[in-house]
Amino acid sequence: MEVKGAKKSMTKEEEMLKKRFVELAEKAYQNSQFVFTSFMNVMEISLFHEAARDFLFVPYELFGGKADSERQMIRFGSKEMLGYEEVFPIHCVKVEPLLKKFSDDFTHRDFLGALMNLGIERSAIGDIFILERTGYFFCTEKMTPYIIEHLEKVKHTHVKCTLIEAMPKVIEGEKEEIVLLASSERLDGIIAKVCNVSRNESMELFREKKIFLNGRLCENNSSILKEKDVVSVRGFGKFIYCGVRNQTKKGKLNIIINKYI
Repeated sequence: MEVKGAKKSMTKEEEMLKKRFVELAEKAYQNSQFVFTSFMNVMEISLFHEAARDFLFVPYELFGGKADSERQMIRFGSKEMLGYEEVFPIHCVKVEPLLKKFSDDFTHRDFLGALMNLGIERSAIGDIFILERTGYFFCTEKMTPYIIEHLEKVKHTHVKCTLIEAMPKVIEGEKEEIVLLASSERLDGIIAKVCNVSRNESMELFREKKIFLNGRLCENNSSILKEKDVVSVRGFGKFIYCGVRNQTKKGKLNIIINKYI
C-alpha cells in the first residue's frame, strides 16, 4: 500500500508562516535591503519552498553556518539585486567544561536544554554538535553576547563559552558509510533499513509528515532515490544516498548510505 493520498490542508500556523515569507521577500525588494529569517527547521524550510513560487522575482539563499546544516536561515536579496553584499548574521560558539576530567557526558538535548533555560527561543539556535565533551553550536549574531555571558552550566558541569571563527573541520564530515541490502531504491524501503523499522512503520512516518527529501516534505513513499539525495527523517536523523555499489546474484542491491552521526 502506497501513501500517496491527498495532502492535508495546511494549519493556520503554516499559512501564517508562508504569508510571512512573502512579506519578507517583498520587504527586501521594496526597501532594497537584505532581509533574514531566524533559524528554520526542516518542516519550515519545506513550507518555504512551497511559498517561493509567490516571490520568484526576489533571489534568496539558505545557509545555517556550514554547507550541510539542517537548521538554516533564509536570506532574501543578492549582491546582483542590491549592489552590495551582507553575510548571514550567524556566529559559532564553543562550550567547554572548566574541568574536562570531571565533566558529565553530554547529549544534544543537554546543550539545547541549557540554552532554553536561559530564555532563548529555539529559532535563535542552529545546529548543535558534540565532540569530546565539548559542544559547538550556531546561533544568531544578536544572541551571541548574551549566551557567552550567561551560559555557565550544562547539566552539573560548569562551562565557559567562546566565540570561534568556524566549526572544527572534524565535525564538518561527521558521517558513517553504511552498506545496505535492499530490493530496490524506493524511499520507503531504504528508510526502513536505515532507521531499523518495519515497512509499515516506515509508511507511518510518511503519514506523519516526518520525511524530507532534499529539504522538502515528501509524502510519496514510492519515490526512487537518486545519487546525492539528502533524506531527513524527524526523530531518526539524516543521510545521503550514494547509489548502488553492485547487485547480488539474486537480484538484491548493495546500496551505499552516508549517515550523519
